[in-house]
Amino acid sequence: MISHISIKDFAIIENVEIDFHEGLNIITGETGAGKSIVIEAISLALGSRADTSFVRSGREKAVVQLAGIHKGEEYVITREVSAAGKNLCKINGELVTLGHLNLLCKKLADIHGQYDHQSLLNPDYHIRLVDLYKKDAIFPAKQKVAGIFAQYREISSRLKQLVADAAENQRKRDFMAFELDEIKKAALTPGEDEALEEELGLLQNSETIYENLAGAYQITSGEEFSALAGMKKALDRIGNINEYSKELSEIHQQMSDAYYIFEELCSQIREIRDRVTFSPEDLDRCISRLETLNSLKRKHNASLEEIIAYGRELEEKLDQVENIDTMKAELTALQKKCEADLKAASLELSALRRKAAEELETKILAELAELNFKDAQLSIAFRENKEYTESGIDLVEFMISTNKGEKLKPLSKIASGGEMSRIMLAFKKIVGDYDEIPTMIFDEIDAGISGITASIVGKKLDQIAENHQIICITHLPQIAAFGGHNYKISKESDDSNTYTTVIQLREDEKIQEIARLLGGINITETTLQSAKELIEASK
Repeated sequence: MISHISIKDFAIIENVEIDFHEGLNIITGETGAGKSIVIEAISLALGSRADTSFVRSGREKAVVQLAGIHKGEEYVITREVSAAGKNLCKINGELVTLGHLNLLCKKLADIHGQYDHQSLLNPDYHIRLVDLYKKDAIFPAKQKVAGIFAQYREISSRLKQLVADAAENQRKRDFMAFELDEIKKAALTPGEDEALEEELGLLQNSETIYENLAGAYQITSGEEFSALAGMKKALDRIGNINEYSKELSEIHQQMSDAYYIFEELCSQIREIRDRVTFSPEDLDRCISRLETLNSLKRKHNASLEEIIAYGRELEEKLDQVENIDTMKAELTALQKKCEADLKAASLELSALRRKAAEELETKILAELAELNFKDAQLSIAFRENKEYTESGIDLVEFMISTNKGEKLKPLSKIASGGEMSRIMLAFKKIVGDYDEIPTMIFDEIDAGISGITASIVGKKLDQIAENHQIICITHLPQIAAFGGHNYKISKESDDSNTYTTVIQLREDEKIQEIARLLGGINITETTLQSAKELIEASK
């Protein structure tokens, strides 16, 4: 639900604050006062594309803030559009992308304008309506189809790739076999080159390494007056007096730790010294092996690990060449089984949709009858897609005839704007019961209608408002009379600027506004009485 909107420097609006309520919110005003501009501002906050023309003349930016509640969580949405073209979207003060904003706003509100029938006219949307209508039964079946379709597509892709690669791999067979044999003979192991380089460094400098290790060990622990022996004597001295103060005790502990660490280092020096040997044979072996490895690395322009992985890839390709017929037969069998499963699941889904469509047809026809389409006919037509999709095999389109004797035709062929608005309202009444969108916004839904039909549309909006928040712009008194909360938009001008204001009407002001809609500028006692009667009749 939308609870509040703040509009600043947007088109001819300088600063407007509107509190919306549950139920039916009706906005009226004279032609050109800016009724549709309010809807454009709401639409911008709900994720429509920004345009620099929205910025009020002479101002740096337009700012629209919308407060709403969805499933118990409060949201404050901010859209800023600068005259320079910069566009910012925020949710609860945090910058978000327009795509992220759209994801939230699609759940928050649904806007329908006089010329905004695209979703209803698009057959791709029709199948979604059918699926939503019986979603508890249809969605699990739809998920099953999507899962099998993903498997079918993956198997088909593998089979296609196998056939495409077969000829190329057969042509390169001898060369691949030669490369694989070379890699296998090298008997590569990961990290071997790094280990050999370290070993070579030790072998080439073994004499220097030994002399320095031996000298270091002699100084640290090989003589009576070595560093280690000196540390032990110092440690014993401090140990004799460490009990006399906390400070001495801490020094003794730290020296003790240092002594044992130093002792361990001396042992490591001795062990490394004892391992150092010089062998011409080992040096030659190491140099030869490194040359082999480096030659392979240069040839393939790759690391040792990448060459090992390439060898496994060559094995797979050669195995594929040798067993192409078997692999092709296996994948073909898998594809056929998966296709049979997909067909069965798609037919099951289609049966559920057709059953749901029958019920939906009846409900929509009932709504159309209430909206003064006494002779309307409606059919939800099904065609079979030539290819499988993740949504099954159905192509769905709503077909309608609004006059007796006319053939059924697609919704997109309905010429009258007034008819389209009422048809849309019938759909909204049904869809609104199960699409879980809390707010519906209608801009000029009354286009092309009047009289009794207008009263019927007003009543239908009032019915929808029992379970949804409705924000509706209208110029018809028959519809305005049903408003639970009425607002008036006015436009004023001074010497340099035009200003739009929006006020929520008290009950007496609502009567005055409906009387204006009925009789124009000159409001008489007769029009006031007629306005009161309209309001009373709407209850």
